[in-house]
Amino acid sequence: MFISLVLIQVLLLNFIQFSGFINPYIYVLFVLLLPVSTPRYAVVLLGFFMGLVIDIFSNTLGMHAAATTFMAFARPLVMDLISAREMDKSDYPGLHQYGFLWFLYYSSILVLLHHIFFFYIEAFTFANFIHTFIRCLLSSVFSVFMIVLSQFLVFRN
Repeated sequence: MFISLVLIQVLLLNFIQFSGFINPYIYVLFVLLLPVSTPRYAVVLLGFFMGLVIDIFSNTLGMHAAATTFMAFARPLVMDLISAREMDKSDYPGLHQYGFLWFLYYSSILVLLHHIFFFYIEAFTFANFIHTFIRCLLSSVFSVFMIVLSQFLVFRN
């Protein structure tokens, strides 16, 4: 999955931009779908490594690594926040294991966190705060749509 997501991102999705506002990043699916039982340090390291590989191919100087590491660090907190205490935790946090609404909340929150971190690092200023925030929201919506669609197409039972 790591290699497939990197290839899709760097060969196809890095060249998709709609009016400078929508930039899809589907490579974050790698961190989203890591098993729940994976230790937190491993999730953070794998997130950093995935972001670093995207940075190498995209020439973005560590911005993807930083944003993906932040997302990987926040992942257990988001899972605890949106999961019921008595809910059985499947080892695989996919759409078919937890349900559509849970996966939509889970992926939306983490993708939005990733995109906010990434786009504000990219802008490196709060001068155009609203413009950057709109980019974050629109890119997040498009990325979540692609992630959920991939769950229906690729990871179906």
